Amino acid sequence: MRRLPRLFVVLALLVCLPIVSGHGDEPKVPREKGLKVSELMRRKLENSQKVLEGIAINDFDKIAKHADELIAISKEAEWKVIKSPQYEIFSNDFRRTADTLAKNAKEKNLDAAALTYVELTLNCVKCHKYVRESGWTRLDAGSTDATTP
Repeated sequence: MRRLPRLFVVLALLVCLPIVSGHGDEPKVPREKGLKVSELMRRKLENSQKVLEGIAINDFDKIAKHADELIAISKEAEWKVIKSPQYEIFSNDFRRTADTLAKNAKEKNLDAAALTYVELTLNCVKCHKYVRESGWTRLDAGSTDATTP
């Protein structure tokens, strides 16, 4: 019988502790910008995987379709995570390479498409490294300007 009151006290402390310590008071504002960038990057990854699939199975229509999707994604506003000349170079290189990939597919040149896919992938890796080193893995909820970490 003596354990029951102690159990209630422990349970009450466990329930109240987050409130007392300040947890639970975090703003409920969705991180819309960060979520949009995250969604955009997820779509970029899915389309990149579809391009690779198209290359692996010799499906030029799939390669062209998903290369065009990559170009469209790169033109969305959320794509511009950092305002810097280097980021602009990465973005322009990505679009140019994706465009070349689509052209390779339309010309049914599998070897060129495969090499261009590697170039596109390397561009992504370099850009993601740059973004990480700049301190911008994602945007904070209240931030609309990604120019300063």
